[in-house]
Amino acid sequence: MEIRDWPFRGTDALAAGVVTPHRLRTDFEMVHRNVYIPRGQKLTAVTRAVAAWIWSRRAATVAGLSAAALHRTAWIDDWLPAELNRRSRDKARGIILHSDTLDEDEVCVRDGICLTTPARTAFDLGRRKGLTTAVIRLDALMRATEVKVSDVELLADRHRGARGLVQLRQALPLVDGRAESPYETRTRLVLVGGGLPRPQSQIEVLNHWGAVLARIDMGWEEWQVGVEFDGAQHWTDPAQRTRDIDRLAELEDHGWTIIRVSADMLRYRPYVVVTRARSALLAAGCSLV
Repeated sequence: MEIRDWPFRGTDALAAGVVTPHRLRTDFEMVHRNVYIPRGQKLTAVTRAVAAWIWSRRAATVAGLSAAALHRTAWIDDWLPAELNRRSRDKARGIILHSDTLDEDEVCVRDGICLTTPARTAFDLGRRKGLTTAVIRLDALMRATEVKVSDVELLADRHRGARGLVQLRQALPLVDGRAESPYETRTRLVLVGGGLPRPQSQIEVLNHWGAVLARIDMGWEEWQVGVEFDGAQHWTDPAQRTRDIDRLAELEDHGWTIIRVSADMLRYRPYVVVTRARSALLAAGCSLV
């Protein structure tokens, strides 16, 4: 075992002669009992999941957000606790333990680690309280994997009576694995929640020679109305700001109306986003009920 492979069990490293007791104490820090990482390193959602699994003596099934992280799902905060599924409920700081009964086809192995399948992971995350957060997590998981809404619906039918099924069934029709950020998901939910038709995601606009001129976060291609979320760099970076101005002018030359959205608008003035998109759709000839 090479010391670059971390997290690791201290007893395994000592037995293999990779570290001495003194070096284990001075160069590494214990994150769980007998589980170490190099001193000064920060745990990510992935390494936190691996550390928890090693703590379980590699016997538990990685679940929840930790399973999503191992499926390479983005946008999982590094500080969130790891999640395991196991019958034994002995506690450890920084680890959430579940004791759900998992069917054989709800578990898979990735890089030697037992974890819930993408479908089971989606089934678990979609039932957790908070519809917006659930859709954000499902969007990210479906972007990272090949799981489909129908796969999750099969599990919902199988586990009738499970807690949170009402929300899961509300979330699944709202999911779009093409969303490229949590803010894009939030923007889409604001538009749909405001009574507008569901927008398409990642619309490619071609120039006169058939090359891709721009890709719009979401919108209604038939009516050439687009909606884009602008992160902080779009307002604070002068070079980015210049590119945005040129890009917007080109899109307008091709007949597009672009509604720009900021984090502040989503949080405090979502009605403005809906009103502007609605006005643009109506002006383009869209008949809204």
